[in-house]
Amino acid sequence: MKIVSIMNKGLFICIWLLATVWLAQAQTFKNPVLPGFNPDPSICRVNDDYYMVTSSFTWYPGIPIYHSKDLVNWEIVGHGISRPDMIDMNGLNDNDGIWAVTIRFHEGLFYLITTGSKCGGNFYITAADPKGPWSDPVWLKDAPGIDPSLFWDDNGKCYYIGNTWDFKSSWPAQCAIWMQELDLSRNKLVGERKILTYGHANNATYAEGPHLYKINGKYLLLMAEGGSSYHHAVTVHQSKSLWGPYVADKTNPVLSHRHLGENYPIQGLGHADLVQTQNGEWYSVVLGKRMIKGYNPLARETFLCKVNFENSTPIFNPGYGIVLPEQERPDLPWQPVKVEPVRDDFETENLASKWYFVRIPRKKFYTLEDNCLNISLQPEVIDSLVNAAMIVQKIKHHDFTAMTKLEFQTKKENEQAGLVVYRTATGYYTLMKDKSGIVLTKKHLGKKEVVSRIPYAKKDVYLKVTANGLNVDFSFGETIDNMTNIGGTQTLEVISDNKFNKFNGSGVGVYATSNGKPSRNKAAYDWFEYQETIKQKKTKKAMNTLTNNPFRRISNRLLLGMLVFPLVLSVHSQTREYIPLREQVGPELVTEEIASIQAPWAMPEMKRPVFKDLTYSIVETGAKSEKMVTKAI
Repeated sequence: MKIVSIMNKGLFICIWLLATVWLAQAQTFKNPVLPGFNPDPSICRVNDDYYMVTSSFTWYPGIPIYHSKDLVNWEIVGHGISRPDMIDMNGLNDNDGIWAVTIRFHEGLFYLITTGSKCGGNFYITAADPKGPWSDPVWLKDAPGIDPSLFWDDNGKCYYIGNTWDFKSSWPAQCAIWMQELDLSRNKLVGERKILTYGHANNATYAEGPHLYKINGKYLLLMAEGGSSYHHAVTVHQSKSLWGPYVADKTNPVLSHRHLGENYPIQGLGHADLVQTQNGEWYSVVLGKRMIKGYNPLARETFLCKVNFENSTPIFNPGYGIVLPEQERPDLPWQPVKVEPVRDDFETENLASKWYFVRIPRKKFYTLEDNCLNISLQPEVIDSLVNAAMIVQKIKHHDFTAMTKLEFQTKKENEQAGLVVYRTATGYYTLMKDKSGIVLTKKHLGKKEVVSRIPYAKKDVYLKVTANGLNVDFSFGETIDNMTNIGGTQTLEVISDNKFNKFNGSGVGVYATSNGKPSRNKAAYDWFEYQETIKQKKTKKAMNTLTNNPFRRISNRLLLGMLVFPLVLSVHSQTREYIPLREQVGPELVTEEIASIQAPWAMPEMKRPVFKDLTYSIVETGAKSEKMVTKAI
């Protein structure tokens, strides 16, 4: 009797505390909200819908367009550059192409304005639906510099805000932010051009990424400074009138991580944009880097943090002043999106939206037939600055595996097909099958070398890459269960930031080439799988990092309470020898209001959990009288 009583009460308390822990954790989200190659974010809201874009450089389709209902869960809905004739990227360095896109919505029309670095200059496109179709580019002549943005004032006029080096500078890396009216009816800049600022202080460097807003009757100019690496920062200038003068805020920089030291896991914060929710709250999207031992193999990603205004000054992540790996969720209805499957079986008519080319293909070299991705070998190689027969998807995790089954055979020395881990033409790995076997090739800082070669004669082969932080291993095999390592453990420094790998992102995918010679051969990929590798054991340092997060600390305390309280209850129940009646137990007996936890940070409001009144019949799942019912339950 005592045991049953203890179990009933203990079970109820455990369920209630578990629900409380879940509610506490459900109030947080994990940064970045757009992991992997997603730099220079820009955002806008249309009613209850949020749209965000990021830079794409030489990747095609270009300008990914994301949609969300809650600012945390995002899914891709289209691309701004989706037709080969919109822009020409052949011959471009991997760090050129589409830079720093701004998205805005005005009078029923979406605008994307951006820089085509070394491929035309500044232009904008429009669409009634962010899914497209998007207009042909409108190229703006006499618009120097990069990072254009648009702003509509109360009088309905549109203004172009951008960056420029086109002046006599007073100190190294001095840039200017300028503005001019943009006549959308004539697709041209008109009127006077004026420089608004050179940065927040003397000797300020790389003033760029400007966005202009009108908030509470004042004009607020948000911009990036300090370069796109460790010293990146967000600054703000304010003015009572549109044309200035714009005065630097005394709190500048309003957001940066350069003061946290090189060991902080998120660095290079900058290039922010603001959005106001339908509830009146403000949030910012901002680029950043997740570092590992001083290296950044994932390139720049998009992070989210809350913004409060105090005396017209934007306070980023109030109370902390930095972006945390885990943060309090916006006060918006939670809207999870469909999770992309880790495995692509190539059963659709078109490639999934997660696949990209590097530069724009001028001819179609692939087909989706017989549930395979079939690639015709092309003479082009990824070392050259043209489109090769390579298709990749974004690497989003520090720990991941990517794997494929390849059907390929050749009698020619020049023909190869396999896997690729790619950052630029000067930094990549290839794991290829050729005439004689499997070969692992590395190119680092422009130096190319064959790491290892192992004989292999079968037509079919499984190819795999496994990343663990900065370490990466390559393997192959006739079956999944019998894989052979090739080349030992290598390093992802190859695809991390360096003097060549600066701006664009990292991808993993498939690649086939005939190395400069014509070919009629094809490579067939039965499937491709990419997924995060979940570590089972956390290091002491990692556990400390989790524990130091205030939101995680709360959850840990609640979890500890969940474990300890039933034990206390059981001791107390040793003196009780009754079985409570059904009407004496249940969540309806818990008080409506639960005392709040006093803490120096924001806490979610605790209330009595409400569960659905559901009844299940275990008879329908196989339970039988006088039989063990464990499996049925």
